[in-house]
Amino acid sequence: MKAQDKNLVARGYEMAQGVTRNHAKSFYFASLLLFGMRRKAAFALYAFCRRLDDMVDVADGAAQGAVPEGLAERLVRARRAVAELYVETPELADPRMPPPATRASGGEGPWDEAELAALVDCIRRFKVPEQPMQDLISGMEMDLTTRRYQTWAELDQYCFRVAGVVGLMMAPMLGCSAEWALGPAADLGRAMQLTNILRDVKEDLDRDRVYLPLEELAAFGLSLDDLRKGVVDDRWRDFMRFQIDRSRAYYARAWEGIPALTGFGCQRMVMLMGSIYGDILRVIEERDYDVFSGRASVRGSRKVALATAILVRPTAGLPAKKQPQVSMPLLPRGVSS
Repeated sequence: MKAQDKNLVARGYEMAQGVTRNHAKSFYFASLLLFGMRRKAAFALYAFCRRLDDMVDVADGAAQGAVPEGLAERLVRARRAVAELYVETPELADPRMPPPATRASGGEGPWDEAELAALVDCIRRFKVPEQPMQDLISGMEMDLTTRRYQTWAELDQYCFRVAGVVGLMMAPMLGCSAEWALGPAADLGRAMQLTNILRDVKEDLDRDRVYLPLEELAAFGLSLDDLRKGVVDDRWRDFMRFQIDRSRAYYARAWEGIPALTGFGCQRMVMLMGSIYGDILRVIEERDYDVFSGRASVRGSRKVALATAILVRPTAGLPAKKQPQVSMPLLPRGVSS
């Protein structure tokens, strides 16, 4: 690599670190348990995801209730830009698509040139596959046309595409080469995304979005009007308990993949990240499931306490006891989601 290219890559990693520090305090805090290139790669992958998310959110905020003008085409160009990252590593390319070199050129995305240089370095160093990156863009495309989800199956697909795939991107960087552990990696992303959804109900409503399955709301006797009014009654508490139980079941499934993370510090990093997010559920419970009057968050002192516990006794970070068979909660009234 030429000196000029090395400088570009180094600048890209620095920019990615800044993006992570400014936008993902919990992830940044947990990443301190990583070392060397693994920590830099975590920043590069986060910045890749964050830039895409910001591109959709900015356009979404500009025109509530309407498909953002021009965003669909920007996502198409972003797909091309991702493909171009894999021209020299076709063995890592998305197997569902033609070889990267044969796809349409003219890629463009929300990333700085230096950030892309760092991302390419990360991809080649840790053999990060293209498929989860393309699936992430598919998740962003769902936000173009879908503001309500009728069933959990529909929402689960969204959670996988916008968060589960992040676990698949991170897995190689964390030293995971076992195919069996990819399911748990995706489940951690699902758990964290569902936690975000439960925390951000009001914020999403303000953007005319509901990421709660309508079928399940109805099963608990709730309507969208109840959400808009910020009703916190026994129906809502029962609904939130059900969703929290589901989220914790995904955390428990995710923990089964921890032993497959062989990179130094990686197991503790993932346990800390999952523990911090899982702790948001505890805060929601302490607030009597009121997510309408304020945002549930984990205090800095609590994060330090979780980190200390994991460093001293790693199993202390487990958000749920490991079970031979983790089962999901059942809906009332015979509804099957």
